[in-house]
Amino acid sequence: MSKTTLPEAPIINTFGVGTEIEGEINTNGDLRIDGQLKGKLTCKGKLVIGPTGIVEGEIECRNGDFSGVVKATINVTELLVLKGTVKVTGDITVGKIAIEPGATYNGKCTMVLPTPTNGK
Repeated sequence: MSKTTLPEAPIINTFGVGTEIEGEINTNGDLRIDGQLKGKLTCKGKLVIGPTGIVEGEIECRNGDFSGVVKATINVTELLVLKGTVKVTGDITVGKIAIEPGATYNGKCTMVLPTPTNGK
């Protein structure tokens, strides 16, 4: 019996304007949201929340680029970019953050330095 292997190309998921999801989403690839999500989101790649995107709940991702409305507890292990159109309410834990002029953010931000790998 042969094993099916997944393609090496990055996985990009998207859901558009008018799409509403309530529940939990887990993805190993990238995700773009232009619709609405209520629930928990775990994204091992890059999460893009477009200008029409609305997310309420919990977010965990490697990198984030947010332009829409976010009411969530946010954990980004690498870089989070808050675009000028974003409205964020909630606490953020992040490796690095960039905030453009015009962005609205209310909450607590904690920057966590990556733990060095032990080369022994």
